[in-house]
Amino acid sequence: MSDYYTPVLSTLRQIRGLSPFFALDVGRPASDADGGGWRSGDDLADGAVLSGALRAIGERYRTGEARVSASLFFLGYTARLLSPTVAAHAVGGVAPDIRPANVWWHYGPDGMRVRIGEPVAGVSISASLEPVVAAIRDVVPVARGLLWGNAASSIAGALRTVSLSGTASAEQCVALGERLLDEPPLRGSGDFIPFPGEVAFRRRSCCLYYRLDGGGTCGDCPLPQQ
Repeated sequence: MSDYYTPVLSTLRQIRGLSPFFALDVGRPASDADGGGWRSGDDLADGAVLSGALRAIGERYRTGEARVSASLFFLGYTARLLSPTVAAHAVGGVAPDIRPANVWWHYGPDGMRVRIGEPVAGVSISASLEPVVAAIRDVVPVARGLLWGNAASSIAGALRTVSLSGTASAEQCVALGERLLDEPPLRGSGDFIPFPGEVAFRRRSCCLYYRLDGGGTCGDCPLPQQ
C-alpha cells in the first residue's frame, strides 16, 4: 500500500472500533452478477436510482411522504459517512474523501451501508455533500435546511461518541464541531450547548422522524418534547 494512503488508512483503523457507524470499509465492492446492490455515489445524480432507494425506505418505514423518506435516506447516508470522517478529523487531523465519486452505497434490509473507493484525504464536508443534497432536492422538494440539519446532527453525534470514548475531550470535540458548523451551508444548522464534560447539541430543523408511525422526537430535536 502506497505511503500516499497511510495517514487516512491508519486513522480509519484507529477509530473503527468506536461503534459500527465508525467502521468505514475501503475499496470498491466486489463485482458479481447483480453488482451486490452497491451503487457509486455518482449514481445519486440519476433520479431513477435515487427514487428507487426512496421508495424502498418509504415501504420499510410505512410512510407515503416522500420528504420523510428523503430525510431518512440522508440521515442514514450522513451518519454512516460523517461518523468516521469527523472522528478521523478529531483523532488524526485527516479525513477521508467522501465526495460521491469516491463513495459506494447500498440500501437493503439492513439499512444504509457505505464504503469508500480509495483511502485518500478529502475536501470539506459541505463540498462533499452538496451534490447529494442537490440530487435529493431534484427528486423531492425537501428543504435544504432540513437536509443540512441532518448532516449537522450526524457531526454532533459522531463527536459525542468520540468524547465518550475518551479519545478526545468534550472541549476538543465541541471546538471542532463549532469549526465544522461555521462553514456555509452548515452555518446556522444547530448549536452546541455549554455543558461541562459533555457534547450537547440542538439542531434548528426537524428531521421529520416524528411523522412516522410510532416515531418520536430525537434527542437534539428543536420541537417541544411530547
